[in-house]
Amino acid sequence: MCIAQKNMNKRNKGENMQTTLLIMAAGIGSRFGGGIKQLEKVDENGHIIMDYSIHDAIEAGFNKIVFIIRKDIEDEFKNVIGDRIEAVCAEHNVTVDYAFQDINDIPGTLPEGRTKPWGTGQAVLAAKDILTTPFIVINADDYYGKEGFSAVHEYLVSGGESCMAGFVLKNTLSDNGGVTRGICKMDAQNNLTEVVETKNIVKTSEGAETEGIRLDTDSLVSMNMWGLTPGFLKVLEKGFAEFFEKEVVTNPLKAEYLIPTFIGELLEQGKMSVKVLRSNDTWYGMTYKEDVAAVKNSFKEMLEKGIYKEDLFSDL
Repeated sequence: MCIAQKNMNKRNKGENMQTTLLIMAAGIGSRFGGGIKQLEKVDENGHIIMDYSIHDAIEAGFNKIVFIIRKDIEDEFKNVIGDRIEAVCAEHNVTVDYAFQDINDIPGTLPEGRTKPWGTGQAVLAAKDILTTPFIVINADDYYGKEGFSAVHEYLVSGGESCMAGFVLKNTLSDNGGVTRGICKMDAQNNLTEVVETKNIVKTSEGAETEGIRLDTDSLVSMNMWGLTPGFLKVLEKGFAEFFEKEVVTNPLKAEYLIPTFIGELLEQGKMSVKVLRSNDTWYGMTYKEDVAAVKNSFKEMLEKGIYKEDLFSDL
């Protein structure tokens, strides 16, 4: 069976079910141009990492895309990314919509002096009125690979409610310095029991370590790729109100409402079940400036191997 036919079969499998790719892109700077990592071109054809994520999501079967951005960058975002992606999506019966993250969209009063965004939990809530289907949520500037999108889509269209793509630790490390990763603990059925945030993980000749402690590089880690349903949004919204009552009072300028933290609390309380879906793909991000060259070289290799086409969306 040819690749094109395989892709068509994958998309048709869930064709009667709408699923959404939710991209958290509000962190893109208000000045479009050099120095903004989400807009760093990663191949000779001018594509950015986000283009590859959108390709992989459409290939897996997602048929709606929602960009979470800030209102002040709407025009620039559409000029640089949105209009181009809308044109591609129109050819594949994929719809595009926008949600706007606003620091003032909170269940309370904005603390004086607060300029820091409220985190990924509030970002997702910005889209609550247009998220009417099961959805996958990702970071705009991370490359996840095909496997995670396929696994999450398959889980959601099969009736699953909450899942997470788990990436192998050794496939997520940087050659240029320490990274923070959420190391997953699971039960025998691959249900998530805990995400242990682990800072300053560095590569070593033996594998990886943090603060002199050796880590299992085959451990699965969370890279903020979650599969969720609209029902979760009500729980997330209630949690945001509680966060405002408890956390913001004690740390008004820096408290963040983060999806991994909130889901961790629900797991601890036995109020949620999350299936961990293993992905063997290599995750790429540009944590350090020195990562850029390595990431570009990796995309060059994937193009040479035929994993992607030079004309990126031509195989959908």
